[in-house]
Amino acid sequence: MPQTAPSTAFDTATAVTRSAGGGLVAELDPGWDVGGGVLNGGYLLAVAARAAVLESPHVHPVALSASYLRAPSAGPASLTVVPGPAGRTLAHASVVLSDAAGPALTVQATTATLGDDAPSYAAPMPAATPVEQCVSIAGNAHLAPSAVSVPGLSRRVETRLDPLTSGWAVGRPGEEPLMRAWLRFADDREPDPLALVTFADALPPTSWALGRFGWAPTVQLQVLVRALPAAGWCLVEARAGEIAGGWLDEDYRIWDATGRLVAQSRQLARAPRS
Repeated sequence: MPQTAPSTAFDTATAVTRSAGGGLVAELDPGWDVGGGVLNGGYLLAVAARAAVLESPHVHPVALSASYLRAPSAGPASLTVVPGPAGRTLAHASVVLSDAAGPALTVQATTATLGDDAPSYAAPMPAATPVEQCVSIAGNAHLAPSAVSVPGLSRRVETRLDPLTSGWAVGRPGEEPLMRAWLRFADDREPDPLALVTFADALPPTSWALGRFGWAPTVQLQVLVRALPAAGWCLVEARAGEIAGGWLDEDYRIWDATGRLVAQSRQLARAPRS
């Protein structure tokens, strides 16, 4: 299925094209890192989802299950898509994203065509602080210690932390591994299903809410895209069920500007060592 020409930072950074030999290739953008040159897992999954859609009769990723084998390097990458069963309502495929060192990400992808049908039941959006009263990560980057590198992701995805769950950012960690924030692209690109895939892994690790800082590398990530999001900010809530034995789990829920639940995710990560 043909792709539209990239027109925004996200579209350019996640673009998947055909090489002269017919294979699928991408250029992984170093600007979508989470620190130390490590690319964000949601960003990488969005690249793989584009490849799945490119080889599908359907236009949207609706269910993705990804295993992160290692952190790939920014720069050229190849994507191998093995189509599975396909029908009128959905199609399956396996995707492998590789860099020069070999496979880095494997994905089981289900694609479909999302509509705007009203839900017969939906859990309500939580009461959140209005976005105008929330704290911008990028807007306060100057407050970070000189030894701390500001993640490139925070400059691509505008993140407004809810003060009710961001005491950790001002030296007052809480007692629950819970984070809530409003998200949109910094260049005002409106959200769509591929954007939701990235938003489903865009917040800092929930262990930070407890004052346990450090990198929490994703091991496995599952994303469900439930509906086409409305224009505007998305509210993202992430919660851990348990942090134990060096492992961290996280459940995300994402609502669009109308209060519609539009995506969910669950991941298993290594807990920060600090």
